Amino acid sequence: MQKEPMSSDDAGPRAGASSEAAGSALPHDSAGKHAVSVLWSFGKCVGALLPVYLAGYFGFSISLVLLGLLVYTGWKHSRDGKVSRLQSAMYFLEHEQEVIPTRVFRSKRELPAWVNFPDVEKVEWMNKILQQAWPFIGQYLEKLLVETIAPSIRSASAHLQTLSFTKVDLGDKALKVVGVKAYTEYNKRQVILDLYISYAGDVEINVEVKKYFCKAGVKGIQLHGKLRVILEPLIGDVPLVGAVTMFFIRRPNLDINWTGLTNLLDIPGLNAMSDTMIMDAIASFLVLPNRLTVPLVANLHVAQLRSPLPRGIVRIHLLEAENLAAKDNYMKGVISGKSDPYAVLRVGTQTFTSHHVDNNLNPQWREMYEVIVHEVPGQELELEVFDKDPDQDDFLGRIKLDLGIVKKAVLLDEWYTLKDATSGQVHLKLEWLSLLPSAERLSEVLERNKNITISGKTADPPSAAILTVYLDRAQDLPFKKGNKDPSPMVQVSVKDTTKESRTVYGTNNPVWEDAFTFFIQDPRKQDIDIQVKDDDRALTLGTLSIPMSRLLSSTELTMDQWFQLEKSGPATRIYITFMLRVLWLNEEAIPTTPVAPLPGDGDVESELSPGATHVTPTSKRPEHTSPDSNFASEGVLRIHLVEAQSLIAKDNLMGGMVKGKSDPYVKIRVGGMAFKSQVIKENLNPTWNELYEVILTQLPGQEVEFDLYDKDIDQDDFLGRVKVSLSDLISAQFTDQWYTLNDVKSGRLHLVLEWVPKVSDPTRIEQILHYNYRQSYLNKTVPSVALLFVYIERAHGLPLKKSGKEPMVGAEVSFKNISYRTKVFNRSTSPHWDEAFNFLIHDPKDDTLIVKLSHSWGQALGSLVLPLRELLNEKDLVLDRWFSLDGAMPESQILLRAELKLLDSKLAQCSDTEDASHVLPRGEAAAAANSELRHRSVPTQGGEDASSSGKAQTKLSVAYSSVENRLVITIHACRNLPSYSKDPPDTYISLILLPDKNRNTKKKTSVKKKSLKPEFNERFDFDMSLEEAKQKHLEVSVKNSVSFMSREKEIMGKLQMDLSQLDLKAGVSQWYDLSHETN
Repeated sequence: MQKEPMSSDDAGPRAGASSEAAGSALPHDSAGKHAVSVLWSFGKCVGALLPVYLAGYFGFSISLVLLGLLVYTGWKHSRDGKVSRLQSAMYFLEHEQEVIPTRVFRSKRELPAWVNFPDVEKVEWMNKILQQAWPFIGQYLEKLLVETIAPSIRSASAHLQTLSFTKVDLGDKALKVVGVKAYTEYNKRQVILDLYISYAGDVEINVEVKKYFCKAGVKGIQLHGKLRVILEPLIGDVPLVGAVTMFFIRRPNLDINWTGLTNLLDIPGLNAMSDTMIMDAIASFLVLPNRLTVPLVANLHVAQLRSPLPRGIVRIHLLEAENLAAKDNYMKGVISGKSDPYAVLRVGTQTFTSHHVDNNLNPQWREMYEVIVHEVPGQELELEVFDKDPDQDDFLGRIKLDLGIVKKAVLLDEWYTLKDATSGQVHLKLEWLSLLPSAERLSEVLERNKNITISGKTADPPSAAILTVYLDRAQDLPFKKGNKDPSPMVQVSVKDTTKESRTVYGTNNPVWEDAFTFFIQDPRKQDIDIQVKDDDRALTLGTLSIPMSRLLSSTELTMDQWFQLEKSGPATRIYITFMLRVLWLNEEAIPTTPVAPLPGDGDVESELSPGATHVTPTSKRPEHTSPDSNFASEGVLRIHLVEAQSLIAKDNLMGGMVKGKSDPYVKIRVGGMAFKSQVIKENLNPTWNELYEVILTQLPGQEVEFDLYDKDIDQDDFLGRVKVSLSDLISAQFTDQWYTLNDVKSGRLHLVLEWVPKVSDPTRIEQILHYNYRQSYLNKTVPSVALLFVYIERAHGLPLKKSGKEPMVGAEVSFKNISYRTKVFNRSTSPHWDEAFNFLIHDPKDDTLIVKLSHSWGQALGSLVLPLRELLNEKDLVLDRWFSLDGAMPESQILLRAELKLLDSKLAQCSDTEDASHVLPRGEAAAAANSELRHRSVPTQGGEDASSSGKAQTKLSVAYSSVENRLVITIHACRNLPSYSKDPPDTYISLILLPDKNRNTKKKTSVKKKSLKPEFNERFDFDMSLEEAKQKHLEVSVKNSVSFMSREKEIMGKLQMDLSQLDLKAGVSQWYDLSHETN
């Protein structure tokens, strides 16, 4: 019976009474609320002070209180941040149309997918359906948690028997699909959908365990990611789709706001750890290579849908990086350091970490990794570079590259600019390896892999194939002891790699539907081992071993069948599918034009660096070198150490009662080089007559330092020091003077110093050679004729290594026994060095420069032999061009500059064009011949007018007769010989060709009675080749023929000549000074 509606009149008094009652109750309610607020404030004060009181009462350290406050502050900050992010996300999803215009000019990351990419479609109709159905989805979830999941948890553990879900509310905010992208061009039997999902919901789920008075829960979740949905196979019957497969290509972003006891998970440290653990749990079944497959029809191979064959394999060569940011700064940035970089590479759940390179902003890793690519387009290579530190590693930059680009290009060898960093580039070589269902190219693949060199910590050789094992089910497994059903699991092993299936509990007919993938180095030599075990891994229920060579002979390298298990029951069998695929780099498919990023794929963040050093040769090569402006600016300082006088006597005997002498020698230091003269025994006025040559760069502040010492058995005594400014020498060009020794009482040093002028006039070479060959010094130094400058710029078209890879090229520049090496240029057939070298040249007509190119100073890549006489025919004595390389490919060339500068000494300019038997006038005569010399010129060796000097001399002629194939030495005469008695000596000369000392190499003249100027004119022949003659040293001794018992000196003078320094073909005839010798 329906009641009549109440009239307004009837309702009026009751309504008025109610309002009056409410009005009378207001003061009492406000008073109660005020009292509660006062009590709550008092309680908070007590709660804040109570820990301090308790810490003092029980004698605890105040640091515990401070630690607690620190943890609480961190928890509060993390909690507020999560709430703020959740509210911001909710606001964005609710007011998307208003927010987007204000963010148009911001980063693409802040905008929905449909704004960034035109091929991503909005699906508002789907969001409306989700919003409408959201309460009912919440009801289903509540029913699932309360009626299914909670009982399962209670039965699984005795400690959780009182667990219950006290509240399950999905809230009002539904999951939103902010964009959908469809792919239909890759496979006609499938549809691929990428759903860009975003959920920022006010979900509230509370759980309670009454036994332990424990409450926990979640209040608010954020989840953002790209979910791929694959509808396959498409069939011709309802429901038209055989199964639905879902997975995240990359880990989604997750943020959870905890309540109750799980509030502890918001403590800094635990917060990141808890989110990571939850993401790992999600990734274990929803992030590639894991998939969630829901079959919609019967008799499907679910395992193959859940784990299909990969799309391909990408071989990643992490080569090097350059210009990385320096992070290891000291003293708060006052001292700038470098970094210790390493790289982390990720493709899906596959992660690799390189070794770190200490203290280097241009590290070289040279490591190789192989990754399985399940989905293209979609999967990305993520590379991040970090600086290794003891505490927290510093970020140095990242790149992301869609592997679909690699699939299109087949081979990429590029420099990529690091994002989110101030500077830095990384060099990657990426190879797309296709999967071949045939073994026809296996031998070729194995041969290629042998030539791939691997460095770093990746010691495993490159793979030749991959093996996919689909584990389906087993039947009639044996029972455990006591006739109990086993809980079987399977271990699949290939070489040193073992993978385990999930465990199926309480059955001897398990269904696993699992899949495993292995990298195979050589399928001809490896086996597949399978063991079925109980879940405790102790009891083996059956084994199976399959040689991989059986797969090579199978159709499409596949075996799909039942296998009888060994060491098991007679009817026990297992159903497995083995699929082997050969990895093939299809070089014929490499495009000739650069591959552009995939259209519409905004996730690709990597770009080729416009300023990166790309090692491919340019089409237009320079014709000449471009050295630095300072090239060929070095000069030669010629130091003639002549003699010293009035040195201090340091060798005193008997405590100083008997005055001795000294055994002086000189140390010379200049430009980072040092020389040491001979020791002159017991002489306070020694004569050294030694020559030294130094190549120097004109730098301010340089000095030439001469330190004199007395040679002793223990510690050498100091005899004085002279320092000469190099800038003064360069200004004066030439100086010949005595220098007073510093820091001692007496002594002076006679030096001839010359900054030798450099000329490019080839007509001067004969006079310079003529002068230099007439000089003789006791340290056997022959003055250099020229200074050779060599600039190595680049090479082009060098051959590859034997492995087929680009070489690491270094150039070695050699002249006689002196060699220099350039830096090693990494991985290029067109290396670029820009390095300069210089050499002292004694005979440009006969000397040769050799340049050798090699891979890491091992495998030869080509060489160049450049005779210096070619320079003498060039203008300004310069060769600057490309040179073809011997022992290389026809197109292999090197670009270098060779420049010769003649060393035209002032003394050579003063010399007369006399016969070779004449030498430069000595002392004042030379100074008179050259008025430009401001000081007394250097004493020279020998000469027709040198008899006035009083030095003992001998005249020799040395020549090689090519007709007779013998060395001819003629002893002409001696003069100014010393006399050690009243009567003149009975003089003869002995000579020997060193290093051999035998009858054939020892000769002597006849004896000239009582003569200080004997004339011999005797010829001595030595049968030998010209090459052997140039390896000899001639030792000439002028002797006095005395009896055995005589006390007179036998040796009156001695001379040594290096025949390699003489022009034996032309012959040399001149006077030579004899050195004083004692018996």
